[in-house]
Amino acid sequence: MSEKQTKTLTLPSSFDEIQKVESFVRDLQDWIGFSEELYENVKLALSEAVTNAIVHGNQEDKAKKVYITAYREDDLLQISIKDEGDGFDPGTLPDPLKEENLLNVGGRGVFLIEQFSDDATYSENGTKLTMRFSLKK
Repeated sequence: MSEKQTKTLTLPSSFDEIQKVESFVRDLQDWIGFSEELYENVKLALSEAVTNAIVHGNQEDKAKKVYITAYREDDLLQISIKDEGDGFDPGTLPDPLKEENLLNVGGRGVFLIEQFSDDATYSENGTKLTMRFSLKK
């Protein structure tokens, strides 16, 4: 097994900070050397996760932080997003594909994260999301 290499980013809970996600993902791409298609998937999933952490997790409280940790181990990129909120149960979210939810303005972030990552799991009472992306693509 290879040695684990880590990159981190800590953001205050402000919408202005979300713009830093794109350059963080570009740095990951430069560091690891993954495809442009994977770059787009990681950028979209991470942007959604950080937005959820800021808005829903930390309730846009600028005193609270969002912690992003990315590491590569062999052919896997793993990214964890941790907020300082109260947490949630992702199993209680309404299905965004049900007809009654199709026109809702929000409610698709978790769905998009699950679609654009190879695996997404919540822990620590829903305050931590870990996304995994295969580098074999």
